[in-house]
Amino acid sequence: MKTLKKLLYKVAINAVSGSTERLISGVTADSRNCGEGSLFVAIKGGLIDGHQFIDQVIEKGVVAVLCQHLPETLMEGITYIQTENTRAALSRLASNWFDNPSSSVKVVGITGTNGKTSVATLLYETVRLMGYDAGLVSTIKICYGDQVFNATHTTPDPLVVQHHLAQMHDRGCSFCFMEVSSHGIDQERHLGIDFQGAVFTNLSHDHLDYHKTFAAYRDVKKRLFDQLEPRSFALANADDKNGRYMLQNSKASMHFYGLKTISEFKAQVVENQATGMLVRIEDKELYTPLHGAFNASNLLAVYAVCALLGFDKDEVTVAMSQLKPVEGRFNVVMGTDKVLAIVDFAHTPDALKNVYEAIAQLRTKNERLITVLGCGGDRDQTKRPEMGKIAAEQSDVVLFTSDNPRNEDPLRIIDHMNEGVSIDLKRKVLVQPDRLEALKMAVTLAQPNDILLVAGKGHEKYQEIGGQRFDFDDLKTVKELLNA
Repeated sequence: MKTLKKLLYKVAINAVSGSTERLISGVTADSRNCGEGSLFVAIKGGLIDGHQFIDQVIEKGVVAVLCQHLPETLMEGITYIQTENTRAALSRLASNWFDNPSSSVKVVGITGTNGKTSVATLLYETVRLMGYDAGLVSTIKICYGDQVFNATHTTPDPLVVQHHLAQMHDRGCSFCFMEVSSHGIDQERHLGIDFQGAVFTNLSHDHLDYHKTFAAYRDVKKRLFDQLEPRSFALANADDKNGRYMLQNSKASMHFYGLKTISEFKAQVVENQATGMLVRIEDKELYTPLHGAFNASNLLAVYAVCALLGFDKDEVTVAMSQLKPVEGRFNVVMGTDKVLAIVDFAHTPDALKNVYEAIAQLRTKNERLITVLGCGGDRDQTKRPEMGKIAAEQSDVVLFTSDNPRNEDPLRIIDHMNEGVSIDLKRKVLVQPDRLEALKMAVTLAQPNDILLVAGKGHEKYQEIGGQRFDFDDLKTVKELLNA
C-alpha cells in the first residue's frame, strides 16, 4: 500500500479532484485487473480507449483514476487526476510503486534496428562471467539469478519492467542490460528508468508501418539519448551515419565505437574461420565462436560498455573470449553430409545483408548458397521487395516461404518479396508457403559442402498463422532434417 501522493511523484498533473492522501492497493491500466482500493490509468490506445471503462472500474472498487480527459460526471469519493499523457504517467507511477529500483540497479539500455538482442545478451553474459550478478530484459527472455521468463515484448509494459527491476534489486543484481525498442520509446515505456547508460547500434529500414517515415523512426530512437542525465554515458556506433546524430544534444558523456571510423573504441577482424573469428579490440586479441563484422561490432560495443562501467579491460577480454553465440543469431549447424546450415533472425534488409557478408567470409565459391526466407505478415510491407532482391542476388537458390503470416495471405506476402527480384534472377526462386516443406526442399537440394541459410525467425519457437500460434523452431527443425 502506498499513498496516492507518493505515487504521483514526478507525474505531470493538470488538475486533481479529491484527496491524494488516500492509500492505494495497486496500479493498473487494464480494466480487467482492477480491484478494491486500486488506481486505474486510462490509456487511449490504437483500438481501445481506457477512458470508456472508468465507470466500470469504479464499480470494481477503484478509488482513484488517472486520465487525460475528466469524465463529465465526477463520482463522489473518487480521486481524479488529469494529465496530458497517461502513458508517460503510468511509467512514472510504476517506478514509484516499486520504489524506483533503477536508482540502485545500474541499467544500460540498448537501441537500434539490429544488434539490440545480441549486445544486451552478450553484456549480461560477460558481466556474469566476471562474477557479478546481473539481469537481462531482451526480445528473447527476461532473466536474473535462476529465474527465466519468456518475453512478450522487446520493451515490456512499465509495470512489468519495474517489477522485474525490483526483483533484480532484491536478488542483489548490480546491473541490468535492457533492449529499448522504438515502440517502447514512442509509448513512453522507458520513462521512470534511471539509465546509467545507453547504446546505439545502427539504424536501417524497419517498422515503417508504425512510424510511417524513416525520419520519425530515427527521431524516436534519439529520444532515449536526449533524456539521459549528465551522470550517464551515451555510446554510439560511429560506423553508422546516424551515430553522431543520435548523440546530438545529449547531456550524457558521449562516446563512440567503430570498426571503420576513427573512434574512442576500435576493433578489427583479424581472421575468419568456419568455427569463429579472431578479433583485435584496442591492443587485445580474442578468439570467438561468433561470426561476421556485425558481430565484431557487437563485441566492441560490449567491450566499450564494460569499460565505461569501470571494469578492468583485461578481465573483460578474458570473459568475452568465453561468450557463445546468442540464440537465433548466426547459429551454425553442421549436417552429417557436410551441409553447413546457418539460422539467423535477420528480418530486415540490413540484417540480411550483414549475414550474407559474414557468409561470404566463409565461402570458397565451390559450394552453393541456398536461402530459405519469409517476411512477417501485418507488418512493414515496404521492406519485402528489398529483402527478396537481396536474397535472390546473394543466393544460388532461394525458397520464398512463410515467416509469421499472422492474418495475411502467405502468397500475398511472397508476391511482395518477388516484386524485388529482377527478371534475370527469377530462375533462382522457388515458392513454398509451408515453412516446414520449404526447409525439407532446401535440405533435399543441398549437396555436401553447400551452405544453407534459414533467415527471419531465429530464436522464435512458434509460427503465427491466422491469429493462432503453432510450435515451430527453425534451429531444431534444421538439425533434425540435416541429421535424418
